[in-house]
Amino acid sequence: MLAGLTAPLAAVSTRSGDRLNAQIAVAITSASIVLHRPRLIVQIYRTNFTHDLIAASGVLAVNFLSDAQLPLIWELGMRSGRDADKFETLAYSTAATGSPLIHGSFGFLDCRVVNAMDGGDMTAFLVEVIAARTNGGERMNWRDARPRLPQRWADEWDRKIAGEIDVSLETMGEIDPSPWLERTQSRQPRR
Repeated sequence: MLAGLTAPLAAVSTRSGDRLNAQIAVAITSASIVLHRPRLIVQIYRTNFTHDLIAASGVLAVNFLSDAQLPLIWELGMRSGRDADKFETLAYSTAATGSPLIHGSFGFLDCRVVNAMDGGDMTAFLVEVIAARTNGGERMNWRDARPRLPQRWADEWDRKIAGEIDVSLETMGEIDPSPWLERTQSRQPRR
């Protein structure tokens, strides 16, 4: 059932000071029904360098990958920004927030973090969209991209995910619900 909940494949990029980074993220969803105040939930694993930069800066951009950007799965999803500058050879411009906008993408959403929820192994950032643009082409999703990956990439991705699952299993239960419970219990329903 959960396999049917796939989102478009996107690179989440950010800037904190002079540090840039981006990563492949597959857990992005709409979080508002108000068209003139769009919001998203962007889930980023706490072990990723991008997480540290978003937490420090409070900004990010969601770059929806085009069908022609399959190589970015390897470039942005298999290397850490702690070890290499992912933007050294990647064409980009910057958005109002300073977050990198990857050239050739299907489109982007420039965002500011308005809240965050601790998920133990990840943080679910609630972001408001400040600017958006569609560049055209075909948007890529994970279901269509996965069969097109070279076998070596797919095998390495599977090994990476297996390692991340081990970390997640150790940290998923380390959530302190008290801040959420306190806020929830103090609010009166409004109707």
